[in-house]
Amino acid sequence: MELVKLLFPLVSLLLARLSGASFVGSSVPRNITSMFTFGDSYIDTGNLVIMAKTVSFPVWNDKPPYGITFFGRPTGRFSDGRVIIDFIAAKFGLPFLPPSLANSSDISQGVNFAVGGATAIEVGFYERNNLVPFKLLNNSLDVQLGWFEALRPSLCNTTGATGSGDCSFGKSLFIVGEFGVNDYSFFFMANKTEAEVRSYVPKVVKTIASAVERLINDDGAELVVVPGNPPIGCSPTILTLRQTTNAASYDRTGCLRDVNNVVTYHNALLRAAVGVLRLKHPRATIVYADFYTPIRRIIDNPGDFGVARGSALKACCGTGGDYNWNGSAVCGMPGVAACPDPSAYVSWDGVHFTEAVNRYVAQGWLYGPYADPPILKAVQVRH
Repeated sequence: MELVKLLFPLVSLLLARLSGASFVGSSVPRNITSMFTFGDSYIDTGNLVIMAKTVSFPVWNDKPPYGITFFGRPTGRFSDGRVIIDFIAAKFGLPFLPPSLANSSDISQGVNFAVGGATAIEVGFYERNNLVPFKLLNNSLDVQLGWFEALRPSLCNTTGATGSGDCSFGKSLFIVGEFGVNDYSFFFMANKTEAEVRSYVPKVVKTIASAVERLINDDGAELVVVPGNPPIGCSPTILTLRQTTNAASYDRTGCLRDVNNVVTYHNALLRAAVGVLRLKHPRATIVYADFYTPIRRIIDNPGDFGVARGSALKACCGTGGDYNWNGSAVCGMPGVAACPDPSAYVSWDGVHFTEAVNRYVAQGWLYGPYADPPILKAVQVRH
């Protein structure tokens, strides 16, 4: 067992570096025929770019060097290449999921409703309580569910979408999240204390749990993956915005304790909520996907993953400061360059992860150990 633990990071690194290779166990499961995903910029595949154009909202992820590692061009993804859901879709033999706002003519194998900047709690809450100094785009979790439900009649008439030509989504994989990162970021940016931000966590988690239940009860979802939050107290953006001379604010790796305390509290409540949902809906399979541990494992042990210790908390694409992130010169802006080897970094642009990290997380969700149960095991049990 100890030997397995020692070898696991090294094997994962080799898989992450082989960006054109398949996952271990190259056979393609045939029992998932479509995917429907909801979330924010960690898995957005172009919705924010489309949405921003309608309201003249500034975005930079539609410009180089976004997309350089895999696509060779910007695609609306917040990474140098593929995001987590791209790897999961590929494992099931599915194509890249079209962003819902693209109004693709081919939705038979799934749609991605995730939008950069999306919150769990509806946006009016933040505006009414003066928690943000700007107008938010209306793309919260509830709104995304509404988009799915508006599209459902089309899906019901598409044989490939459900595997049966009806509205039974028994062969569909739903991914709800992560959600919460933007909610907590807004609270912290509004100068809320750790205790104050923690007080909002139950509301965020309840919103996510209610969305999962809505998909099961109203939309017939039978297999739902619910990811927790990553350690945003280790992100270059948060580290820069909340930088302090108080050494006690940082853990031994250099991440912010108060921010990550909120994240771990969120993840604990969300995991418990998933447990309750399983009891209430025994016919559905609900997977809790751990987004925190894989990122911490890389940051805490960078050498095991080909990441230089001095780069573990820095953005690959950015400029200036201790964390190579500057809010006035972010990735995609003129003159902001990317590092020579994104796979040697954890953070791509100060907020989002490199393709290598996204691949590692996706592998951990599909095969374990970062999902309960692993997605592939959940699929096998159901079919």
